[in-house]
Amino acid sequence: MISLQLLARTFGPVHALAGIDLEVGGHEFVAVIGRSGCGKSTLLRLIAGLLAPTSGRILVAGQEVTRPRRDVSLMFQRPALLPWRSVLANVLLPAEVLGLGDHRDRALELLDLVGLAGFEKRLPHELSGGMQQRVSLCRSLIQSPRVMLMDEPFSALDAITRTELSEELQRVQLEHPRAVVFVTHSIDEAVLLADRIVVLSPRPGRIHEIVDVPLPRPRALGQVELDEVSRSLRGLLGEVTA
Repeated sequence: MISLQLLARTFGPVHALAGIDLEVGGHEFVAVIGRSGCGKSTLLRLIAGLLAPTSGRILVAGQEVTRPRRDVSLMFQRPALLPWRSVLANVLLPAEVLGLGDHRDRALELLDLVGLAGFEKRLPHELSGGMQQRVSLCRSLIQSPRVMLMDEPFSALDAITRTELSEELQRVQLEHPRAVVFVTHSIDEAVLLADRIVVLSPRPGRIHEIVDVPLPRPRALGQVELDEVSRSLRGLLGEVTA
């Protein structure tokens, strides 16, 4: 579904990414980890068509990415909900902007899926941070994207809520699989969610290692097998920063 071919991006004298080669399957969940400043968020913006590569190619569903696509959604660290719009109206916003027609039933289905049935008329300030991010997740799914790009979507939440939303995302992916590229600083979160984990080196970001997580789902934090993969990843991160 996603093909990155010798991808590089510079910002003036700063080399953010260099030589990125990566393939992501249509139902595959790929996490990207690395130290701050290694180009993780830049990578997502390139795939989303919000930035142009300095060199290399980006293909989604066989087509070169030159601008944002309707079948690719991007979820940020902060919910960024419009404060004057209800929960339902916030979820429906991408469908309205893209002219996709009436998606009310789809929005209600998504809100029910993430446990927010009955909150359709609430305003964002009436919700907890975790509930706001659930709304943001529904908004990212409203146009049924083939690709979801997620930039540390749970990092601003407390540990308990973060775990709950990670488990919620795992359930959503099991029920409605799609290609996901998920940037995180949390090794445990990456191991819980991903089929493969890409370890980026410090700037310029290069792929240092790709680690498979061949464990059945659903998964739960604290599993011995997950802890073993987490320890291996910590060792890899130590290598690239040594």
